[in-house]
Amino acid sequence: MEFKNWFKEKVNIIDEYLGQVIEAKENPQKKIYEAMNYSLLSGGKRLRPVFFLGAYELFKDDIKEALPFACSMEMIHTYSLIHDDLPAMDNDDYRRGKLSNHKKFGEATAILAGDGLLNKAYEIGLEAAIKLRSINAIKALKTIADSSGTEGMIGGQVIDMDCEVKISSIEELKHMYALKTGAIIKSSVTAGAILAGANEEEIRTLGTYAQKIGLAFQIEDDILDITSTQEKLGKAIGSDAANNKITYLTFKSIDEAKKDIEKFTEEAIESLSIFGDRAIYLIELAKYLTRREK
Repeated sequence: MEFKNWFKEKVNIIDEYLGQVIEAKENPQKKIYEAMNYSLLSGGKRLRPVFFLGAYELFKDDIKEALPFACSMEMIHTYSLIHDDLPAMDNDDYRRGKLSNHKKFGEATAILAGDGLLNKAYEIGLEAAIKLRSINAIKALKTIADSSGTEGMIGGQVIDMDCEVKISSIEELKHMYALKTGAIIKSSVTAGAILAGANEEEIRTLGTYAQKIGLAFQIEDDILDITSTQEKLGKAIGSDAANNKITYLTFKSIDEAKKDIEKFTEEAIESLSIFGDRAIYLIELAKYLTRREK
């Protein structure tokens, strides 16, 4: 199957699953279901669950048991975007071409919608793990939890909020990126492999691949924040500069940053050599990310 068809197939499967996860109920708290679905079902690239399924497929063909875990990654990612857009953080009015959650529902509901998505991610993950009665499922969930906590995404966000004080070198910036963006990309890949029964060497190798891709992905975001348009990105451009954020372009030119993206992508692809042709979709996924416009 060609990569484009494989990717589209995975996105369609993920979207179908996500569309059934949060059931709208006619009860006093029904507004929260609407707010959660508003952001969860607003589109997006679905990269994290696709990474999860791509890694899982290196070892197993049937992705049915992996789908709840993969989609939990998208819920965690979406919750983080809702909170990132809040006035106390990045103060963005638009996300994926629509009003951000707090602009649509108010700040209090947006905070709770993010909380609800984070909790729902573990609800469906634990339910699936109980059905599987698998230690690998528990290990996968632990990996996901670690990556979204204070030693992962939340820790990176804390540094990002105060980056003008805490970041004075490109290495410190890379550390922040490894936590804020890279940790969840890495866990999407490694948790998928863990769930499928990969051995320690295979998990380490996939972790290296994901680390490189996560860094390249974030550098590309920094470039797009300057060079893209609001129509393509679905949100305001220039927000990093408006918020006085330190980015990769604080230390390097756009041309230098693009060369680094190529370098990290090549290193990521090279790390997959132990898998041979089995890794073709992960290789193509890495290349796809370097050519994106949003």
